[in-house]
Amino acid sequence: MYFNDEKALIIQEDGCVQLEVNHPDYEQMRKELICFADLMKTPEQFHTFHITNTSLWNAAAMGKKAEEIKQFLTTHCKMKVPLSVIQQVQKMMHRYGTLQINKENESLYINADTSLEQDWVQDKEIRSLLEEEIKEGKWKLKKQNRGILKKVMTSKGYPVIDKAGYDDSEQLPISLRDVTNSGEMFHIRDYQKEAVEAFLNSKNIFSGSGVVHLPCGAGKTMVGIYAMAKLQCEVLILTSNKTSVKQWKREIADKCNISTSAIGEYTGDNKQIKPITISTYQLLTYRRDKQHDFKHMKLFSSRKWGLIIYDEVHLLPAPVFRATADLQATRRLGLTATLIREDGRETDVFSLVGHKCYELHWKELEAKGWIAKVQCHEVRIDLSEADQKLYWESAAKYKHRIAGENSNKLQYIQRILHHHAHQKILIIGQYITQLEHIADVLKAPVIHGKSNNETREAYYNAFKQGKLNILIVSKVANFAVDLPNATVAIQVSGSFGSRQEEAQRLGRVLRPKKGDNEAHFYSLVSKDTVEQENSMHRQLFLVEQGYTYDIKEVSGDEKDGMYLVQ
Repeated sequence: MYFNDEKALIIQEDGCVQLEVNHPDYEQMRKELICFADLMKTPEQFHTFHITNTSLWNAAAMGKKAEEIKQFLTTHCKMKVPLSVIQQVQKMMHRYGTLQINKENESLYINADTSLEQDWVQDKEIRSLLEEEIKEGKWKLKKQNRGILKKVMTSKGYPVIDKAGYDDSEQLPISLRDVTNSGEMFHIRDYQKEAVEAFLNSKNIFSGSGVVHLPCGAGKTMVGIYAMAKLQCEVLILTSNKTSVKQWKREIADKCNISTSAIGEYTGDNKQIKPITISTYQLLTYRRDKQHDFKHMKLFSSRKWGLIIYDEVHLLPAPVFRATADLQATRRLGLTATLIREDGRETDVFSLVGHKCYELHWKELEAKGWIAKVQCHEVRIDLSEADQKLYWESAAKYKHRIAGENSNKLQYIQRILHHHAHQKILIIGQYITQLEHIADVLKAPVIHGKSNNETREAYYNAFKQGKLNILIVSKVANFAVDLPNATVAIQVSGSFGSRQEEAQRLGRVLRPKKGDNEAHFYSLVSKDTVEQENSMHRQLFLVEQGYTYDIKEVSGDEKDGMYLVQ
């Protein structure tokens, strides 16, 4: 059998691609692979990527060709590339663009490459969404089924390109300020302009719908604001929490020539529907019980929105997906640092919000100074004697929490605080009892889900203004919390193997810093436990972006406390 040990890749029949970590071309190979494959595992010797239908379609949307991918795999594989992988690349890349929805005289039609038509036209679920065959390869589509057809077709392996355009909307004059309300000079960065131009590019078959991928701290809010200014229309913005609602409102008022009376907050406290309305996913999906409707979903049809912005689009809950299926005649912009979804619904984002229309990798922005250089540290800490006994005696479902709340972590937190004295430090965790204990020992404030909005805002502002050096936060701070002066983040516990959460938490320290523009991210992990196993999965997305973790092992010592194990 042909085998060339000098090459970097091993490719399996199921589309898994293993990349040799110590290969001299590792970095070049990694950058190429993430254009069309998802990183799945990061053991020490080989990193494993997976070629999926959605990863190939996103590559096609960004201009990649099947021949380029096949050539890359063939050139760098240690063995012959499995025929099944070559066939998947050819078939899925070929299918991209062969099904299109078009609009003629106010009616919708789906046009298909006739060679593909027989593959799906016999499918009862698909046929139920169509009206009649006009001619071979052309079917009339029920208008109300525009979104659901795209979702169903994509799930069955047939991506649909929607060229039917958008309904007219209410116009709203919006212009950007040269000087903000706070008196600072303001301009949109080049890459933020590029992102919006890619989203609105008239030559792009998806013009007006798509997802922009930018790191935390890179100014995704500014991308949304620039899109609003370009489109000059009424806008609905959906985001992750009330804090983010207020940040969006504050940024729009600060950067745009528009009256604050035109900006509404649609939250539990306030039900304002204005030309620019900002709400949360949580409120939209609220209902009294399963027998009642989602009464706040009416927000989608309350005005003739010209643009819907899905902030943190990777958090879209299932009921909002269903509503989004009915919104295909409205422009849709998704903003995210990572499209990773632990529920595997990336395909729904692709079909209902849009394809990846712009991406700028984290390390590229770091090199240009737009985000901080972050050093990542994984610190493996022995379980305390009491926790160790409890851990081994407990059922599997309790082990992650016991490891997360390892009491030995407190000693190492104190060491980090001493090492980074006088810096702005966030301590982030999953379990409120753990965080409250840390807060009690350190005499530092803590924010969690039960903290009211006034308390949260007061602590956030005190941290920003330099009145607080240490702030302890639960997962409420995973998303859309702007604390630009944080230079150190200490993760003490997390949600199992969530790649999304790891990326968002590192994002808390990514805002550019004065001086050396450096920050630190510490992940404290209980050694030889399920938490250590989960940490490898948590780090996948950041490793994909080019980050490496400096691994330290520490152990307890009665006399000296925690010490490094060489």
